[in-house]
Amino acid sequence: MEHSQSTGSGLLLAGRYRLGESIGRGGMGKVWRAHDEVLHRVVAVKELTAGRFVAEADRLVLHARTQKEARAAARITHPGVVTVHDVLEHDDRPWIVMQFVDGPSLADVVKEAGTVAPREAARVGLHVVGALRAAHAAGVLHRDVKPGNVLLARDGRVLITDFGIAAIEGDSTITRTGELVGSIDYLAPERVQGGDPGPASDLWSLGATLYTAVEGSSPFRRTSPISTMQAVVAEEPPYPANAGPLASVIVALLRKDPAQRPRADEAERMLLDAMEGRSPEAAQAYVPTQRMDLERVDTPSGATGREDVPTPVAPTPRTAPWPAPAQPSAAHPAPAPPAPAGKGRRYSAVLTAVLAAVVAGGAVFAVMQYGGGGGEPGAGPTTGVTGSVTPTPTPTAAKGVSADGIPEGWHRVEDPKGFSVVVPDGWKRQTDGGNIDYTPDGGRHRLRISIDASPDFENPYTHLLDLEKTLRKRMDYQRVWLNQNTYRDQVKSALWEFTWTEKQNFPGPRHAIDQVYFGDDGTEYAIYMTSPESSWEKTREQFDVVLQHWRAPGT
Repeated sequence: MEHSQSTGSGLLLAGRYRLGESIGRGGMGKVWRAHDEVLHRVVAVKELTAGRFVAEADRLVLHARTQKEARAAARITHPGVVTVHDVLEHDDRPWIVMQFVDGPSLADVVKEAGTVAPREAARVGLHVVGALRAAHAAGVLHRDVKPGNVLLARDGRVLITDFGIAAIEGDSTITRTGELVGSIDYLAPERVQGGDPGPASDLWSLGATLYTAVEGSSPFRRTSPISTMQAVVAEEPPYPANAGPLASVIVALLRKDPAQRPRADEAERMLLDAMEGRSPEAAQAYVPTQRMDLERVDTPSGATGREDVPTPVAPTPRTAPWPAPAQPSAAHPAPAPPAPAGKGRRYSAVLTAVLAAVVAGGAVFAVMQYGGGGGEPGAGPTTGVTGSVTPTPTPTAAKGVSADGIPEGWHRVEDPKGFSVVVPDGWKRQTDGGNIDYTPDGGRHRLRISIDASPDFENPYTHLLDLEKTLRKRMDYQRVWLNQNTYRDQVKSALWEFTWTEKQNFPGPRHAIDQVYFGDDGTEYAIYMTSPESSWEKTREQFDVVLQHWRAPGT
């Protein structure tokens, strides 16, 4: 979420809530500081801006979710849960009035300071677990625990906010069949794989949140939503080297199998130990055995009966990963190892299964609030609602990075059209009508930037659907992906990936991807890359790098 220096219109909602300045923006809406003119207090008002850009059926779903958020928060009585005061409708959209929290989010603190001290992170986690216990006791799952939703009041209180996608026990599900909601690098593996969430899912998200706090970056965030989902399901993050006594608690919470995670009351005791500087012994029951590096050594034959028996040597925890248990117990069996990636394919067998679980039966894949490129872990408001932007790691396509974060083998270009982009060394600028291309080989591999100050369509998704109709008529077009997303905190965004067989220029199978979004001033930006299918894997990685370092004119 970004701070905004703009001032509000002074709009009066429901005859009592006077809007002040805009203090934050997220993937689903904007947050305003407001004054309750009846009770004379400062409140936070969340405007659901996404309702402007969706079809009528989707708008009804959004309104139902808003009501559900209010009901969820109202069922929880706990000082660590942000209070929802009111829900109202204005301009055919829902608005939520809630408690104003004077202080940053945990995401803001990580962005500003880099990391949080382990004992302070344990204190924050202890408060969050208490709030989650109260929510779970009321039959409410949060389902979107992340640094941006943990608020740190200046008086020392810790509160959790944004129950907007909460699940209420006994309530009908508002989300459509197969829809995946939440910030994906903080989603528990069982949720990514299409399973039903439970209290353990919220605790896994807390583990990922605490990891981000002490290490300064999200443990599973990769350069695209797809690779992030794969990491959540099949990969273990590096050992939390800066976590001190909190490390074993984080490891316990991040077990892939929900049955192997501690309960909330157990996690509470572990966090209390870590906050007070003690090593939480109870966490060891949930921590997988460290991987053993086997060294070949010579031993006296009388010792083992063999001269070549390897001796296990435990690695130093600060430099070694923490994988599945080497010696699983009956209580905590070892999880199945991840399936290897198939040769010549971008997606592993594990990820293929993940996507099948998510989109089976034509279901919607709605990854909420994935920043897409260059996100930061905060810049959040001092309100009861925070943003969803999380840190983006060094691109996997790069072997190294420069001081300003540009990958090795790339350079930044300040284009005459006002935008700035990084391109691989050797790529040159050329124009094609109103489009600007960067290419190393006359267009066979190509990055194209298109800018339209007066777009003809209400949003990029509608525009791309119209373009798709044209392509279907003219060539053997095959859609890979076309859906709305959130890029650079802009909800008017869409991502399109497709293939076809080129018959004229550069004949043969080709692949392309296009990220389109509207800027704050309504300008439409399209960032497009294409290449032969034979080199698509590299091109797709390059596209992630381009998105991460893109700068629109004036930014």
